[in-house]
Amino acid sequence: MIERYKIPEIEKIWSEENKLRIWLLIEILTIEGLEKKGIIKKGIADKIRKKVKKITPEEVKEREKVTNHDVAAFVDILEKKVGREIAPYIHFGLTSSDLLDTTLAIQMKETLELIMKKQRELKSVLENLVSEYEGVITAGRTHGMFAEPMTLSHKFLSYLSEVKRNEERLKNTLEEISYGKLSGSVGNYLHIDPEIEKYVMKKLGLKPEPVSTQIVPRDRVAKFVFTLTLIASSLERIATEIRLLSRTEVGEWGEPFKKGQKGSSSMPHKKNPIISERICGMARILRGYLISALENIALWHERDISHSSVERIILPDASHLVYYMLDKMIFVLKNLNIDLKKIEENLKKNEIYLLSQGILYYLIEKGMERSKAYKVVQENLFKNKVPINEKEFKNLRKKLYNKLLKIEKILKKRIKNGKFYK
Repeated sequence: MIERYKIPEIEKIWSEENKLRIWLLIEILTIEGLEKKGIIKKGIADKIRKKVKKITPEEVKEREKVTNHDVAAFVDILEKKVGREIAPYIHFGLTSSDLLDTTLAIQMKETLELIMKKQRELKSVLENLVSEYEGVITAGRTHGMFAEPMTLSHKFLSYLSEVKRNEERLKNTLEEISYGKLSGSVGNYLHIDPEIEKYVMKKLGLKPEPVSTQIVPRDRVAKFVFTLTLIASSLERIATEIRLLSRTEVGEWGEPFKKGQKGSSSMPHKKNPIISERICGMARILRGYLISALENIALWHERDISHSSVERIILPDASHLVYYMLDKMIFVLKNLNIDLKKIEENLKKNEIYLLSQGILYYLIEKGMERSKAYKVVQENLFKNKVPINEKEFKNLRKKLYNKLLKIEKILKKRIKNGKFYK
C-alpha cells in the first residue's frame, strides 16, 4: 500500500516480518505434533525455540537470490540455524502452501478482527445520528429529484441497518476463512498424519481444511475480498449521499472543514467533499480486486501459482483500503455539518411537490377517479398550483408529517430488535 493510505495496524499483519514469524511458528508446532505422535524424539521443538528466535526478511531475500523461491529460502535458512542434527525434521511432510495458506488464514482472520472493531465504531456513530436527528423532516429524493418527505433519522436508520448486516457478514466470513492446512503436496497426507494438522490448527486458532489440494480452495479468499468489497460499497453509498447533499444548489449536508484547510488551489470559496469522493474512488478499486479474487478460484489441477502474485497485491491493499475507508467515514459522520435551516428551506420551497402523492390520495378519498385525480394534480403542480385549498393542504401536511414520525419509531424498533436485518 502507498504511504498515503497505509494503516500501521494492518501493515503489521501483512508485513514480511509477521509472515516469517508465523512460518517459524508453524514449523515448530509441526515438530511438536510429530513428537506427540512419536515420529520423532521429544525436545526438538524446544531446541529450535532456543536456537531460532526469528528469521528476517533480509535473510530470506538474500537466500532467495539463489533458490528463486521464498519458502525454500526460508527452509534453507532455518535448517542452517538449527544445525545438522535437527535439520532433517524441518518442513517434515510439508509443502510450501502448508505454510503460505495457513499463514494467510491467520492474516485474514486478524484483519477481519480489526475491521470488526471499526465497524462497531461506525455503528455507534450512526446510532448517535439517529437519536440526534429524530423527528427532523427532510426532502426525500429519487432519480436526483424531489420525491416525498421523510425523516432525517430514516436515512441514518437505513445506513445503520446495512452496517448491522455487514457486521453479520464479517462474523460469517471470519468463520469461513479460518481454515488452514498441513496436508502435503496435493492434500493427500502421504507424508504427514492428519492428527498433526489438527493439533497445529488448534494451537493457531484455526480449523483444518476438510478437503484440500496443494492449497486451501480459493473460494475462501474470494469470500474475504467479497465481504470487504460489500463494506466498501456500503461506505460508498453513504459517501455518495454526502456528496449529493453538499452540492451548492442543495447545501443540506457538508463534510467537516478544518481551520486552515483549502478546498481548491485556485478558488478560495470551495469546500469540496474530498473524503467522500476518495471513499467512492477506493470502492472502485475494491470491486476490481474482487474480480481478481474470483478469477483465482479456478486453478490448474491441484494448484498452479497464478493466484500468488495477485494475492500478494490485492489482499494487503484491500485490507488497508477498507480499514482506511471506515476510519475516514467515522470521522466524517462524527463531524458532519447538517444545515437544518437549509433542510427546512428546501422542504418548504418544494412542499407541494413533495406532498403530490398525498394530494392525489386525498382527492381519491374524496371520490374522484384515480386517473382523473392524477391528471388534476399533475396539471396543477406543473403550473406551481395546489388543487386543494390552503386549509385542506395544511391539514393534509400535518397528518402526513405525524405519520412520518410514527413510522420513524417503528423503523427504530425494527433495527433495535434485529429481526429485519438478519
